[in-house]
Amino acid sequence: MRHSEDVQLAGPQVSRITYTLESSLESVNRLEQTAEDLAKKAGIDEDELFRVGMAVREAAINAVLHGNAYDPAKRVNASFETSDDAFTIRIADQGPGLDPDTLPDPLAPENLLRGSGRGIFLIRSFMDEVHFRQLHPGTEITLIKRLGPAGTAGL
Repeated sequence: MRHSEDVQLAGPQVSRITYTLESSLESVNRLEQTAEDLAKKAGIDEDELFRVGMAVREAAINAVLHGNAYDPAKRVNASFETSDDAFTIRIADQGPGLDPDTLPDPLAPENLLRGSGRGIFLIRSFMDEVHFRQLHPGTEITLIKRLGPAGTAGL
């Protein structure tokens, strides 16, 4: 695991932490815990902390399981950035890529009883913005939770 931190002191306050992790459940747990810890420091309230943690967990599981298929040679890259107005998380895998527009609707009657397929739906429900980017190979998902004045979370 590689880890780095970067803090910019001039202009708007921005703090960034990055990780390069193995494709493992331990990495998923580390990213979820880091997200919750940093979201709390950013002033996000308890209800939203849970939502941010769950969104990051779902994104990390998608990267490890669906993107990298637990391949020990592939890594998950993640960054957490806190600025005056947003908490931004980026998680990237090294898999074959994902087109989110091709995913089945988890609310369609034929999909309601399926045991999987709700991760992206939950991520979009829990975060203020969600963006996908194709990396060739891999997919990067960006999750954004907007913050209110003075670092308090806006709802």
